[in-house]
Amino acid sequence: MLVPQTPPPPRRRRAPSTELPLELDVKGPERPAAKVRRLGAWAVAGDLPASFRYAAQGLAYGFRSQRNFRIHVCTGVLVFGLGLGLGLSLDRLAVLVLTVAAVLVLELLNTATEAVVDLAIGRRFHPLARIAKDCAAAAVLVAALASLLIAALLLIPPLLARLGL
Repeated sequence: MLVPQTPPPPRRRRAPSTELPLELDVKGPERPAAKVRRLGAWAVAGDLPASFRYAAQGLAYGFRSQRNFRIHVCTGVLVFGLGLGLGLSLDRLAVLVLTVAAVLVLELLNTATEAVVDLAIGRRFHPLARIAKDCAAAAVLVAALASLLIAALLLIPPLLARLGL
């Protein structure tokens, strides 16, 4: 004898540990659209020292794995040292620091973009992935060239004066 069975209740899928739990905020039938809030989104790092540790890990990864990042760091230290040695004013040194920092930030963003694109598409080729990577690399190139021009404009006149030319 066959007995009709009710289907089992749907099983709740457990979120992997990397996902944040979601809370649905639904208020009765008069409000059909559900509002989704991420619980604990502000507490991903746990505490402020953990946030700084994660940032330091990102810097260390960029320095270890990215040749161009190391080149930019060494060039920035050299340019800043040259600026100090030439006795540049504080505002000119600040401009040098900001331009070097902009290049380093863009280099880290380029690294993050490449990692995310690789994660999303794997080993497959996709023209949009190429565009994303090329544009991120171009942003670093533009910033590096602008930084080079700014350094030349700030350093060459006092260097020529120091050399008596």
